[in-house]
Amino acid sequence: MGSDHTAKAFDDDLQELNRLTAEMGGLAERQIVDSVDALIRRDVALGQRVVAADLDIDKLQYQIEERAVLTIARRQPMAVDLREIVGAMRVAIDLERIGDLAKNIAKRVSALDSDFHPLKLIRGLEHMTDLVQSQVKSVLDAYAAHDLPAAMTVWKGDEEVDAICTSLFRELLTYMMEDPRNIGFCIHLMFCAKNIERIGDHATNIAETVFYMIEGQQMRDQRPKGDMTTFATAASGK
Repeated sequence: MGSDHTAKAFDDDLQELNRLTAEMGGLAERQIVDSVDALIRRDVALGQRVVAADLDIDKLQYQIEERAVLTIARRQPMAVDLREIVGAMRVAIDLERIGDLAKNIAKRVSALDSDFHPLKLIRGLEHMTDLVQSQVKSVLDAYAAHDLPAAMTVWKGDEEVDAICTSLFRELLTYMMEDPRNIGFCIHLMFCAKNIERIGDHATNIAETVFYMIEGQQMRDQRPKGDMTTFATAASGK
């Protein structure tokens, strides 16, 4: 009876961890969409709400960490059970970072006071955001369902995000070289694009956590990163 009770208590702890992680994931996804929406529509009030909501994500990460440490101390789980708990902690860290990156984008909304607002650049940023947001959603679904093939699809998709980011950076550089008055706006947009690209990296991290939880080891393959050297060379003027 004792072992049945322990197993039930452990399952309850695990369910609570999964519930908190799902709640945190939903908030992080919302933050990505709202931060870029605020930027594109120059909605300062929405940007401020995104900044304020980051506190909720931070609180959830703290709760997940606390619950995970308590569960390890009380239940002393082994092997796959332990990996489940470590996995939740790792995912929570990535979601907290995603929240921070969305907050960084939202903070730039009030700085975009220029009349210069080319549709091509905005469309590029929107396309990149849609792709990254769907990567985050897919990887969180894969994490919840323990679906390794779905997680690996997200892992491989990181290259496409990098390619869009590089192409957007080239466009931004062109606009800056054409007219120095565009520089301020373009630099803000560059920072935002880089933040979105980094959100994509955190989705890839979560995919690697799913691999670790299921396979019991770290991934050995190199990440399929896109080539950013062309941008670095252009930016340095070489």
